Amino acid sequence: MVKRIVVDPITRIEGHLRIEADIENGVIKDAFSTGTMVRGIEIIAQNRDPRDVWAFVGRVCGVCTSIHSLCSVRAVENALGIIIPPNAQMVRNLMQAALTEQDHVTHFYTLQALDWVDVESALKANPKKTAEIAQSISPWPKSSVGYFSDVQKKIKRFVESSKLGIFANGYWGHPAYKLPPEVNLLGVAHYLEALEIQKDIVKIQTVFGGKNPHPNYLVGGMACAININDPNAINIERLSYVAEIIQQTQDFVKQVYLPDVLAIASYYPEWTKIGGGLHNYITYGDYPTGNYGELNTYHSPRGIVLNRDISKVEEFDPYDMDGLQEFVNNAWYKYPQGKDVGLHPSIGETILDYTGPTPPYEYLDNDKPYSWIKTPRYKGMPMETGPLARFIVGYASKKEDYKEITDRCLKQLGVPFEAMYSTVGRTLARAMESNLVADWMAESYVQLLSNIKSGDYRMFNETYWEPDTWPKSAKGFGLTEAPRGALAHYVNIEDRKVKNYQMVVPTTWNASPRDTKGQRSAFEASLLGTPVHDTAVPLEVIRTIHSFDPCMACAVHLYDEEGKHIHQFDTF
Repeated sequence: MVKRIVVDPITRIEGHLRIEADIENGVIKDAFSTGTMVRGIEIIAQNRDPRDVWAFVGRVCGVCTSIHSLCSVRAVENALGIIIPPNAQMVRNLMQAALTEQDHVTHFYTLQALDWVDVESALKANPKKTAEIAQSISPWPKSSVGYFSDVQKKIKRFVESSKLGIFANGYWGHPAYKLPPEVNLLGVAHYLEALEIQKDIVKIQTVFGGKNPHPNYLVGGMACAININDPNAINIERLSYVAEIIQQTQDFVKQVYLPDVLAIASYYPEWTKIGGGLHNYITYGDYPTGNYGELNTYHSPRGIVLNRDISKVEEFDPYDMDGLQEFVNNAWYKYPQGKDVGLHPSIGETILDYTGPTPPYEYLDNDKPYSWIKTPRYKGMPMETGPLARFIVGYASKKEDYKEITDRCLKQLGVPFEAMYSTVGRTLARAMESNLVADWMAESYVQLLSNIKSGDYRMFNETYWEPDTWPKSAKGFGLTEAPRGALAHYVNIEDRKVKNYQMVVPTTWNASPRDTKGQRSAFEASLLGTPVHDTAVPLEVIRTIHSFDPCMACAVHLYDEEGKHIHQFDTF
């Protein structure tokens, strides 16, 4: 007998996501992913000065803050033929790296770790044994018996007061939890540490961008002047502070984050065979050491791996009109050309067309459109994007840093490379990437410092700043690797204003509904075959969905600049 369960909303993510899953004999046989917020911010970008759009689209989300602004200025620069100074490129790398590191650390400890770590079990732990485990896997200094004993007492006070606070509403005691009490105590202790560490990492964005969230960007470079002796500019004191944060970040992700993921994963070997989903992976590449657009300088390579064939990497062409396309056949949008047509983002449209059920409802009609998320495809194929995709493409591209850390970690777990195609593999990829990005961040800092020492203070290219230097019409694209995956912005400029603006974001790739061929996207495909112990507490469902780190605010959004009521859609 098939039983349908509904998880709505999926918690510990950004935004609103609904999952419906059909379970037969304790295993998921089918699944449906629904974005329950409406999208439309591209409409707000229309008829604006393209130099200002970064400030609007940057407000898509407060979690992956700044990445849309970066992608936007790249799109406008691409359209107008602007090459930014090397210093501006290094500053952008530093800000992007800080975002990625803060996002990955926050995701694992605050949003995902509690899918694997049983908080209440930590009360049974022997702090001495926890200290021995911690000291055996890492040189991290906070690994004394007293330290873990104090954390355990703090947890006990939460439980005894019946006010679990941040640990409330967990599935504690669920049989899917397999960590011994000592490892659970280790996980909870580092959860609390991560709350503090992530606050410091993101201060790099404040140093260079003026604030966080939503730091400042600038078409043509960055809006931060360099003067090592000026208290109001990027001076030697602020540069030294950035160096301290980079070192702190490297220490935490190398000595705590990755060792924790490896330790936890070792107790869940079955999850290296669950949650793999799609066989196709896409990445746009990022972290250039030279000019943006010079692919051979990218730390994270661009490309596509099809059918998990890591012997070759396919090229991604941003302007192949038959390549990247978005479909709306199962989404609450429409195209004038018809529901079954796919449109390249350069000619894409955002036209709302809600045809779903009237709330409250028990189940969606999955034979009809069922999501506020469009369906991206590349040459008709569904793709997974994100840290796992970046590692698959990086490994297939024979990038030595990707290969070394992947081989080392898989050897430590005693599993083959195929284990990467799983829920655990996706989680491990994010932790391994944090190690790589921490080193790239240090490299960008050294390069920036070297430029400054040589007397190069340039941060802005004013060549095409004035609109009277622009052509009558221009089009461009910006690509970047957001923490959650491949992000693309496409802009068409006419008469010095934005005529059309479209974004294809990572969670649109991963969370979208089926396409015209009935092909599932990454969320839906990854849940197939997942065992569910108890349909009333479907911990296994959120484990896999959390491994993607959904950002529904990026995938779906609506804003009315005059604050007028547009429409109300209730979910439950």
